[in-house]
Amino acid sequence: MPLNASEASIEAELVTKGLNAPRLTPALIDAQIVAEAYHVFPGTTMTVCALTLRNGFVVIGESAAASPENFDEAIGKRIARDNARNKIWALEGYGLRNVLSGRVTPAF
Repeated sequence: MPLNASEASIEAELVTKGLNAPRLTPALIDAQIVAEAYHVFPGTTMTVCALTLRNGFVVIGESAAASPENFDEAIGKRIARDNARNKIWALEGYGLRNVLSGRVTPAF
């Protein structure tokens, strides 16, 4: 999936400034996604996207139009996917921070 304008702008700025310490990138986030599934609940505008990650974990995003007259299934799916994908940043950021801190073994 192509970078959105905001991600592309941030990536360009990081490269320009030579900020090249270990970090997450949009490509790294997208590489975690191995499958996606959608469900629109019948009779509603509620759309759910389930993104399956490489390790089998599933991240969920949702969207709903406040006005049924404004509901468009393709737009709902796109928003739900974006919301699910945004959750991956936090998960991967936590994992990277564990690696950088030397704490890579689980606490359980």
